[in-house]
Amino acid sequence: MSKPFIFSSESVTEGHPDKVCDTVSDAVLDACLEQDINSRVACETFVKDNVVGLAGEITTDAKFDYGTLVKNTLKEIGYDADYAKDTDYSYTCKFEKGAVDAAAAADKDTAEQGAGDQGIMFGYATNDTKELMPAAVHYAHRLGQALTQLRKDRTHTWLRPDSKTQVSIEYIDNKPNRFTSVVISTMHAKEISTQEIRDVLTRDLIEKHLPGNLLTPETEILINPTGLFVVGGPEGDAGLTGRKIIVDTYGGMGRHGGGAFSGKDPSKVDRSAAYMCRWVAKNIVAAGLARECELQLAYAIGHPHPVSINVNTFGSNEIDESLIEKAVSEVFSFKPADIVSQLDLLRPIYGKTTNYGHFGREDAGLPWEETNKVDALKSAV
Repeated sequence: MSKPFIFSSESVTEGHPDKVCDTVSDAVLDACLEQDINSRVACETFVKDNVVGLAGEITTDAKFDYGTLVKNTLKEIGYDADYAKDTDYSYTCKFEKGAVDAAAAADKDTAEQGAGDQGIMFGYATNDTKELMPAAVHYAHRLGQALTQLRKDRTHTWLRPDSKTQVSIEYIDNKPNRFTSVVISTMHAKEISTQEIRDVLTRDLIEKHLPGNLLTPETEILINPTGLFVVGGPEGDAGLTGRKIIVDTYGGMGRHGGGAFSGKDPSKVDRSAAYMCRWVAKNIVAAGLARECELQLAYAIGHPHPVSINVNTFGSNEIDESLIEKAVSEVFSFKPADIVSQLDLLRPIYGKTTNYGHFGREDAGLPWEETNKVDALKSAV
């Protein structure tokens, strides 16, 4: 029996300046893949006030206007005439061609597609929730999505795009027992009072979208604890692609290799192998082979095979871990090119992943969330 503990995770909405940048970077990636599935994209975005900068490596035959794409993306997020002080966004753009592909080259050991870079990637799954995600980040994302919906469907016209959510959960015997605290910080119109914001969001957000069995009278609810939050988004702070990698993954409950996702095509194992790890870990838990699972992969740049594969079930395994590892190696291929084909990643699907987590999004039809290898794993063990 483990000791009780409290674990916290956060989420941010698409109007947060860092998420604005992630959204623009993934919009560029999808625009490239829509016209050229062989595009190689590594797009980084910077934003402050009404200035947007794009930079990185792109090799593509796609033709589109980057400025129009940037402005349309910001408008879709909500930074238009209703919310932004200055909607005349300017942008700068600097891209060079990428270097790693599937072709043979001098001193390269193989003509197979290798990893786009060296690195380590993790995937995680737990039966905390039906989505097999850690509970704290799952409910933080749920609150963020619902808050954005209240803004976009104009249920509450005083809401603005930049918001953060945070959930703390008490665990007893390694299972979620209750929410100890819920934190909401949202940008808003100056005409509404802080007390009204607190009353409305307690009623229309927290009580409607968090499960009553975990929400108790003792749960501490903190809504805009600093008071006024009128200036936000790119006007309030600078944003950069890839600064919300824990929000994007498991809220800190599962480990992270350090590589960001947004703006990168699937030849970059930072992204594709992390998706692969989630797919494998989720299928292991869904198959009942373990209550909790973390998978680690490691790659060398240009090399077509992982240099290590590790399965960790933290003692929750129902069968010997060596048998699980053997089954994983039989059912899945971890070559970068095979990851792309197994998950059908050469498609403009990445805008669906940018906000509210790359994992646990069963509503988005993402292939790494499918539990379609459960029977194969059971047979293999």
